Amino acid sequence: MDKTSLIRDLIDLRGSVNLFTRPRRFGKSLNMDMLKTFFEIGADSSLFDELEISKETDICEQYMGKSPVISISLKDVDGMDFQTASGMLGIAVSEEAERFGFLLESNKLTPSEKMKLTRLMDGDFQNPVYLHNSLRLLTKLLFKHYEAPVIVLIDEYDVPLDKAYQNGYYLEMVNLIRSLFSQVFKTNGNLYFAVITGCLRIARESIFTGLNNFKVRTISDVDFAEYFGFTDQEVREMLCYYEIEDAYEQIKEWYDGYHFGNTNVYCPWDVINQCDKLRAWPEAPMEAHWENSSSNAIVQDLLVDATETTKSQIEALISGEAVEKVLIPELTYTDLENDDPVIRQTYLWSVLFAAGYLTDAGRPGNEIHKLVIPNREVMNIYEKRIRSWFKVRVTGDTVRWTKFCEAIKTGDAVEVQQLFNEFMAASISIRDTFARKEMKENFYHGMLLGLLQAEGSWNLQSNAESGIGYTDIRLEIPALKTGCIIEVKYAENGQYDKACTKAMKQMEDDGYAEVLRQDGMQIIHKYGIACYKKSCRVSYCMEKNSESLD
Repeated sequence: MDKTSLIRDLIDLRGSVNLFTRPRRFGKSLNMDMLKTFFEIGADSSLFDELEISKETDICEQYMGKSPVISISLKDVDGMDFQTASGMLGIAVSEEAERFGFLLESNKLTPSEKMKLTRLMDGDFQNPVYLHNSLRLLTKLLFKHYEAPVIVLIDEYDVPLDKAYQNGYYLEMVNLIRSLFSQVFKTNGNLYFAVITGCLRIARESIFTGLNNFKVRTISDVDFAEYFGFTDQEVREMLCYYEIEDAYEQIKEWYDGYHFGNTNVYCPWDVINQCDKLRAWPEAPMEAHWENSSSNAIVQDLLVDATETTKSQIEALISGEAVEKVLIPELTYTDLENDDPVIRQTYLWSVLFAAGYLTDAGRPGNEIHKLVIPNREVMNIYEKRIRSWFKVRVTGDTVRWTKFCEAIKTGDAVEVQQLFNEFMAASISIRDTFARKEMKENFYHGMLLGLLQAEGSWNLQSNAESGIGYTDIRLEIPALKTGCIIEVKYAENGQYDKACTKAMKQMEDDGYAEVLRQDGMQIIHKYGIACYKKSCRVSYCMEKNSESLD
């Protein structure tokens, strides 16, 4: 994927300090490496042959390989306490300083300056001032040696702040990052320009105090939108290259749907990893690559103290609708702890948007954002978190949950219907909107599965191969030689009877009970469950396996 036109646009539109915020795994680090490779003195120009930037001959002649570059990633700056985290930051600075060890031989640096460089290279930061001043010192030494201003690239700048917030030393890390940035970016005559990347835009007064000509390019901005993520045309070309064009519709459903400025983009991490799977096996199922690269705890945070209004809005989102919100563009992590629940929810919606769990389906520049869930993968994240929350809540009601499991086990369909309706009344539902029918069925299937999985003594399988198809839920209770088949259907427009009939017919036509018979189950309960919004209807029949009884 050729993203080298980013170099041209950066040169044309840059400020003194440029912040790009994008969700994780959208190519920020790779683009930073590209910038370093292009601008740094000694650049290999052949790497850019036949790429878009090579057509900009004036830019290449003026800028390629002409600047000293400092490039640091803060993605590994982590620790359970501030001392450890600041030590990790020191290691990152020290390793970058080691790249410039040749300056120790420079006849343009004084012995004192070389001694200071040696201290940086050795990671000697016993005096905190040395770490605070480290990047500014490097720009000074490089400028003096090359007699050219320095480009500074800092990747994943907000990772140390996120880790600090999680581990209780946020204010100390804010002070360190603020001081580090202030010294290297503010009134530094040795600086040419800087590029910073991160997931969130941390409030200016918190980190970027007093910076002049500071430009921020977020996911809402039109400029640079196509350089982070893959466009539809790029994905089509990639699938064609690997001869897996038939996977296009699934790739689009699972990984497309993000709106950056005026550009629609796919998550590149997902597309690359799934293409690798499909290259080896064209029938490989879609996988949640982006989801599995993070804990996704922020979605759970939204649900912990969700108001009834918020729950209703989540229902709308997982039904495929949009939720309109005024968002806060600049954040601090402490904002998430605001005592006002309404303000706290506003900050959480803002984080969900900035971090890629929601995208804006409206026009760029509007104050009100039309938020939607971008794709199937992210929808799964919400559904899993909602089901987890639902499971904890209903299994906490021990008496009712025990009755439900007993009813499933004994074939009391009336009790199953009544109790599942009571559970759903207190839960989040799928609305009857334009969301695909199978997505709605999957949601209720997951809720039911969460209830049954809590009964640890049962053999439970989801989407298990049975007969000539796959039954939604199949369970066995070996001690009682009892088995159950459950088929879930979405009752569009409240047509419960029609959906129940379809479920029961599918179980019979596709022979779902055959596996249970072969496993020696003597009693087989068959449930067809039709769900619509926050209610259900249950159809039921029982089969006695005479061969097993004999």
